[in-house]
Amino acid sequence: MGIYHRPDKLKDALALLEDGRVIIAAGCTDLFAATQAQALGTGPDEVILDVTGLSEFRGIQQVAKGWRIGAGASWSDVVATPLPAAFDMLKQAARQVGGVQVQNAGTVVGNICNASPAADGIPPLLALDAEVELLRPGGVRRMALVDFVTGPRATARKGDELVSAILVPHCSATGASAFEKLGSRSHLVISVAMVAARLEISEGHVAGAAVAVGACSPVAMRLPLLEAALIGAPIADLSRAISDSDFADILQPISDIRGSAAYRLEAVPELVRRAVLAAASGPLQ
Repeated sequence: MGIYHRPDKLKDALALLEDGRVIIAAGCTDLFAATQAQALGTGPDEVILDVTGLSEFRGIQQVAKGWRIGAGASWSDVVATPLPAAFDMLKQAARQVGGVQVQNAGTVVGNICNASPAADGIPPLLALDAEVELLRPGGVRRMALVDFVTGPRATARKGDELVSAILVPHCSATGASAFEKLGSRSHLVISVAMVAARLEISEGHVAGAAVAVGACSPVAMRLPLLEAALIGAPIADLSRAISDSDFADILQPISDIRGSAAYRLEAVPELVRRAVLAAASGPLQ
């Protein structure tokens, strides 16, 4: 029989990491789905570390250098927390991550650690230039989210590390944003494709742009060529910049039961158009 731990002190959680391979649990909405067992901790060598008891991991706060989303913060916390308009795309994604029960239990950090190509939280966080904070018994390190997710279900987290938070710098928490998701229905569905866009508008022109696509490559990706094409463009002419962009060269979608690669490539330009124009129209009301 395995062992289940839910410490309320960070030092105790970090000490467990030194004892060998540990399965880290938070909301468990992905973790339970990934196992055939009736319950966690049933294997003879399994050590389960539940981080939901750590007060340091809770909540979403504004800090000196930006915004901090704790590892225990749920999707419902994202929706309920007053945040700048740049986070609207993350709030929109949060409202589409399963049903309310999943949103109450599932965590944003768990979503990035699960590292599914169709993880709804990753495109908005990429468009926010998010960083990942990792704790280990010997200290802390931070790395860009784009470097943290290394492939399908793969991250750069080491075995003796805990992801403690997602960090969004002040300089990226600006402008307005929007999220578009394509699925077989509007909710409770894994994405066929999704797009997050954040724009900064000055005097009727785009002063800054961040656009990310998910479920169309092994990891979600920013679109730097499109972003460059959007900067300086007048709001009235954004559709032209999008239509002139070629997404096939950068995206690598697969064909699966949700949709073919060709269908995904055909859908992305329209999703990009909708997200960019929604972001250009200003904050959500």
